[in-house]
Amino acid sequence: MAAPAAPAAPDEPAAPPAPAATQAAPRPKAVARHTATRAMLIAALAGAVGAGSYGLVAGDAGGDTESAAETQTVEKAPSFTTADQGSCLTWQVAEDGTISSFEQADCAAPHRFEVSLREDLGTYPTSEFGPDAPMPNQTRQAQLREELCGAGTVRYLGGKYDPNGRYSIAPILPPASAWADGDRTMLCGLQETDRAGEPVLTTGKVADQDQARLFDPGQCLAVDSANSLSPTDCGQPHQMEVTAQVDLAPVFADHTPSVEEQDGYLGNVCTTAAQEYLGGEENLYRIALQPFWTTPGSYTHLTPPATLRAEDAAVSLVCY
Repeated sequence: MAAPAAPAAPDEPAAPPAPAATQAAPRPKAVARHTATRAMLIAALAGAVGAGSYGLVAGDAGGDTESAAETQTVEKAPSFTTADQGSCLTWQVAEDGTISSFEQADCAAPHRFEVSLREDLGTYPTSEFGPDAPMPNQTRQAQLREELCGAGTVRYLGGKYDPNGRYSIAPILPPASAWADGDRTMLCGLQETDRAGEPVLTTGKVADQDQARLFDPGQCLAVDSANSLSPTDCGQPHQMEVTAQVDLAPVFADHTPSVEEQDGYLGNVCTTAAQEYLGGEENLYRIALQPFWTTPGSYTHLTPPATLRAEDAAVSLVCY
């Protein structure tokens, strides 16, 4: 239910930049009808140039002697990791944020990062990452995430990615010492983060998970200045209180429902959930709160047609 809105350590790999937002707060939805809107976690994901585009630029340069001369390739140096597409990584984080024990892990075991593709910035079609180039700062890392990681990661997932769900796309760069020695490896991958944007431990491959970001009935949620949604003490200021979790997969098992179909079903389900949560229909209408919900449809533009099967990006949601 929604209340009215209130007015690297040198010897370890560079940590991924924090995602733009952990989750965009859902807008209230009227029981009659609403417009499903979910913000993109990564603003340029749908239009990310990806590895294919920058490869095309490099290919064009190959046919132009003058342009090819401007392309600088860094002399190969030992990579800080052998991790490649499909590998999972983990590390330890000290109280002061220092990273240690960076290593590959079984994806079925707790880990912090799943590699979706491996890039060599030494082949980037400019001299930006030449032998004497400094490591990219956080702003440039975020740009590289959009340019090189976004589209490739969505392809790695077979097009099934919920940009507003549990997982965010991020890059990992070599330790400062390895970068100084010429290592230009960049790993793109997926991680689940906490409210501060720090990667947390997860288990299993992302492609096998329901990517929906779910909360338990009775939890209260607050929206911060970054439009991120996270649990909070119900005694503290908050915007939402969860009344139920809903799985749409068995309801629409034979087809992909439109937003209107989802709303038609959820209008009744979430209203009933709110009434039961408050102990009756009268209690719901005596307070200035309105039931609403979200729809798992923000990823549908990535793979036509989208589906709501268990193996797809998001099939579950919560009522508020």
